[in-house]
Amino acid sequence: MFSDARSRKVIWIAHCILNQNSISDGTADYPGGVREVVEFLLKSQIGIAQMPCPELHCLGLDRGDPMGAARSVVVENTRIRAALDRPVSRRILKCLVDSVVFQMEEYRRHGFTLLGIVGINRSPSCGVDTTSKNDKEVKGQGIFIEALRRELEKRNLHIEIIGIKALETDVSLKKISVLLDGC
Repeated sequence: MFSDARSRKVIWIAHCILNQNSISDGTADYPGGVREVVEFLLKSQIGIAQMPCPELHCLGLDRGDPMGAARSVVVENTRIRAALDRPVSRRILKCLVDSVVFQMEEYRRHGFTLLGIVGINRSPSCGVDTTSKNDKEVKGQGIFIEALRRELEKRNLHIEIIGIKALETDVSLKKISVLLDGC
């Protein structure tokens, strides 16, 4: 089974790495996707699995406030984080996490190499090393990454999770290279 040209290597990336149109107003750094990261992964012959955008699923494209871009990024991200921490959003996040973990288990069951997860630092949902809280960028994880990490641990799936920043291209590519070298 699966004896065709596929690499049998998959990496999961935050939705906004492939689609900057999905992120909160005033925060897009690219018109489409983070081209350098996507090109690097494609040149490395790795399958790219796009995780769902938790904020879009829970709060909509305007994140529940069409005036969000009028606030600074960390202030708006703090508001978004609080909205993601409500019971209705937590239920949606659980479904999203379950879907991502199902994919990972399915690939692993068929002998694919799960290379890791790439999140976006400072994000209230997909931050890995930093997130937004109390109107500041602080050390810690976004709400979606926290939930995903807990579920992976619960299911005994050991998948490295790294965080990048879209505009820190060289640092981001170096972190991804280290992740890939470890597999």
